[in-house]
Amino acid sequence: MLQLRPYEASDAEKIVGWLKDEVSFRQWCADRYEKYPITAEDMNEYYERYAREDNLYALTAVDEDGVAGHLTMRFLDREKKAVHFGFIIVDSSKRGKGYGKQMLKLAVQYAHEALEAGKITLGVFENNASAYHCYKSVGFQEAEPEKTERYHILGEDWKCIWLEFKL
Repeated sequence: MLQLRPYEASDAEKIVGWLKDEVSFRQWCADRYEKYPITAEDMNEYYERYAREDNLYALTAVDEDGVAGHLTMRFLDREKKAVHFGFIIVDSSKRGKGYGKQMLKLAVQYAHEALEAGKITLGVFENNASAYHCYKSVGFQEAEPEKTERYHILGEDWKCIWLEFKL
Protein backbone atom coordinates (compact mmCIF):
# COMPACT_ATOMS: atom_id res chain seq x y z
CA MET A 1 0.00 0.00 0.00
CA LEU A 2 1.36 3.39 -0.99
CA GLN A 3 1.59 6.20 1.57
CA LEU A 4 2.89 9.77 1.48
CA ARG A 5 5.28 11.09 4.08
CA PRO A 6 7.54 14.15 4.34
CA TYR A 7 10.67 13.96 2.20
CA GLU A 8 13.85 12.97 4.05
CA ALA A 9 17.36 13.80 2.89
CA SER A 10 18.14 10.09 2.70
CA ASP A 11 15.44 9.70 -0.02
CA ALA A 12 17.49 11.70 -2.52
CA GLU A 13 19.93 8.90 -3.36
CA LYS A 14 17.08 6.68 -4.59
CA ILE A 15 15.24 9.46 -6.41
CA VAL A 16 18.23 10.72 -8.41
CA GLY A 17 18.94 7.11 -9.39
CA TRP A 18 15.65 6.98 -11.31
CA LEU A 19 16.81 9.74 -13.68
CA LYS A 20 18.51 7.56 -16.29
CA ASP A 21 19.07 10.07 -19.10
CA GLU A 22 19.04 13.81 -19.65
CA VAL A 23 15.74 13.86 -21.57
CA SER A 24 13.83 12.22 -18.71
CA PHE A 25 15.75 14.40 -16.25
CA ARG A 26 14.63 17.58 -18.05
CA GLN A 27 11.06 16.28 -18.35
CA TRP A 28 11.16 15.92 -14.56
CA CYS A 29 12.74 19.25 -13.59
CA ALA A 30 12.70 21.48 -16.72
CA ASP A 31 15.44 24.01 -16.01
CA ARG A 32 15.34 23.98 -12.20
CA TYR A 33 18.74 22.28 -12.01
CA GLU A 34 21.56 23.62 -14.13
CA LYS A 35 23.50 20.40 -14.73
CA TYR A 36 22.87 16.74 -15.40
CA PRO A 37 23.31 14.40 -13.70
CA ILE A 38 22.48 15.69 -10.25
CA THR A 39 23.59 14.12 -7.01
CA ALA A 40 21.67 13.49 -3.82
CA GLU A 41 23.56 16.45 -2.35
CA ASP A 42 22.36 18.71 -5.20
CA MET A 43 18.76 17.69 -4.53
CA ASN A 44 19.05 18.24 -0.79
CA GLU A 45 20.74 21.63 -1.26
CA TYR A 46 17.90 22.68 -3.60
CA TYR A 47 15.27 21.82 -0.97
CA GLU A 48 17.25 23.42 1.85
CA ARG A 49 17.16 26.75 -0.03
CA TYR A 50 13.35 26.74 0.21
CA ALA A 51 12.98 25.19 3.68
CA ARG A 52 12.61 28.51 5.50
CA GLU A 53 9.97 29.94 3.15
CA ASP A 54 7.12 27.68 4.37
CA ASN A 55 5.98 27.45 0.77
CA LEU A 56 7.44 24.16 -0.47
CA TYR A 57 6.32 20.75 0.69
CA ALA A 58 8.45 17.86 -0.53
CA LEU A 59 6.77 14.48 -0.15
CA THR A 60 7.91 10.92 -0.68
CA ALA A 61 5.67 8.00 -1.56
CA VAL A 62 6.64 4.77 0.15
CA ASP A 63 5.43 1.21 -0.12
CA GLU A 64 6.43 -2.00 1.65
CA ASP A 65 9.77 -1.95 -0.23
CA GLY A 66 10.64 1.66 0.68
CA VAL A 67 10.85 4.81 -1.45
CA ALA A 68 8.57 4.46 -4.50
CA GLY A 69 7.84 8.03 -5.66
CA HIS A 70 8.30 11.71 -4.98
CA LEU A 71 6.69 15.08 -5.64
CA THR A 72 6.60 18.62 -4.33
CA MET A 73 3.79 21.03 -3.60
CA ARG A 74 4.05 24.80 -3.42
CA PHE A 75 1.56 27.59 -3.09
CA LEU A 76 1.02 29.81 -6.14
CA ASP A 77 -0.78 32.63 -4.37
CA ARG A 78 -0.61 34.57 -1.10
CA GLU A 79 -4.02 33.35 -0.01
CA LYS A 80 -2.72 29.78 -0.27
CA LYS A 81 -5.68 28.53 -2.28
CA ALA A 82 -3.80 27.25 -5.35
CA VAL A 83 -1.16 24.54 -5.03
CA HIS A 84 1.28 23.55 -7.76
CA PHE A 85 2.68 20.01 -8.00
CA GLY A 86 6.20 19.57 -9.30
CA PHE A 87 9.13 17.15 -9.48
CA ILE A 88 6.70 14.25 -9.92
CA ILE A 89 8.50 10.94 -10.33
CA VAL A 90 7.97 7.25 -9.66
CA ASP A 91 10.60 4.55 -9.23
CA SER A 92 11.53 3.55 -12.78
CA SER A 93 11.13 -0.15 -11.93
CA LYS A 94 7.52 0.47 -10.81
CA ARG A 95 6.26 2.55 -13.74
CA GLY A 96 3.23 1.28 -15.58
CA LYS A 97 1.85 -0.37 -12.43
CA GLY A 98 -0.44 2.42 -11.21
CA TYR A 99 1.98 3.95 -8.71
CA GLY A 100 1.90 7.39 -10.32
CA LYS A 101 -1.89 7.48 -10.34
CA GLN A 102 -2.08 6.27 -6.74
CA MET A 103 0.57 8.77 -5.58
CA LEU A 104 -1.24 11.65 -7.29
CA LYS A 105 -4.58 10.69 -5.76
CA LEU A 106 -2.96 10.74 -2.32
CA ALA A 107 -1.33 14.09 -3.11
CA VAL A 108 -4.63 15.61 -4.27
CA GLN A 109 -6.27 14.42 -1.06
CA TYR A 110 -3.42 15.90 1.00
CA ALA A 111 -3.57 19.24 -0.85
CA HIS A 112 -7.32 19.43 -0.32
CA GLU A 113 -7.52 18.26 3.29
CA ALA A 114 -4.23 19.42 4.86
CA LEU A 115 -3.47 22.51 2.76
CA GLU A 116 -7.09 23.48 2.04
CA ALA A 117 -6.33 24.09 -1.62
CA GLY A 118 -9.16 24.97 -3.97
CA LYS A 119 -7.17 24.27 -7.11
CA ILE A 120 -4.10 22.22 -8.00
CA THR A 121 -1.94 22.80 -11.05
CA LEU A 122 1.00 21.08 -12.66
CA GLY A 123 2.98 21.36 -15.85
CA VAL A 124 3.82 18.53 -18.23
CA PHE A 125 5.88 18.63 -21.39
CA GLU A 126 4.03 17.56 -24.49
CA ASN A 127 6.86 15.11 -25.23
CA ASN A 128 6.01 13.20 -22.03
CA ALA A 129 2.84 11.41 -23.14
CA SER A 130 2.85 8.78 -20.39
CA ALA A 131 2.90 11.45 -17.67
CA TYR A 132 0.22 13.47 -19.47
CA HIS A 133 -2.10 10.44 -19.63
CA CYS A 134 -1.42 9.60 -15.98
CA TYR A 135 -2.38 13.12 -14.89
CA LYS A 136 -5.52 13.09 -17.02
CA SER A 137 -6.55 9.71 -15.55
CA VAL A 138 -6.49 11.25 -12.07
CA GLY A 139 -8.79 14.11 -13.14
CA PHE A 140 -6.42 16.89 -14.20
CA GLN A 141 -7.68 18.90 -17.18
CA GLU A 142 -5.95 21.36 -19.46
CA ALA A 143 -6.13 24.83 -17.95
CA GLU A 144 -8.75 27.16 -19.44
CA PRO A 145 -7.85 29.11 -21.38
CA GLU A 146 -5.02 26.80 -22.35
CA LYS A 147 -1.92 27.94 -20.51
CA THR A 148 1.39 26.86 -21.92
CA GLU A 149 5.00 27.79 -21.43
CA ARG A 150 7.94 27.19 -23.70
CA TYR A 151 11.37 26.10 -22.55
CA HIS A 152 14.54 25.86 -24.61
CA ILE A 153 15.94 22.48 -23.55
CA LEU A 154 18.69 20.42 -25.18
CA GLY A 155 18.67 22.65 -28.24
CA GLU A 156 14.92 22.31 -28.77
CA ASP A 157 11.80 24.27 -27.85
CA TRP A 158 9.63 22.21 -25.51
CA LYS A 159 5.99 23.07 -24.90
CA CYS A 160 4.85 22.73 -21.29
CA ILE A 161 1.10 22.25 -20.88
CA TRP A 162 -0.54 23.42 -17.65
CA LEU A 163 -3.12 21.12 -16.18
CA GLU A 164 -5.42 21.84 -13.26
CA PHE A 165 -7.53 19.89 -10.81
CA LYS A 166 -10.41 21.85 -9.31
CA LEU A 167 -11.50 20.78 -5.85
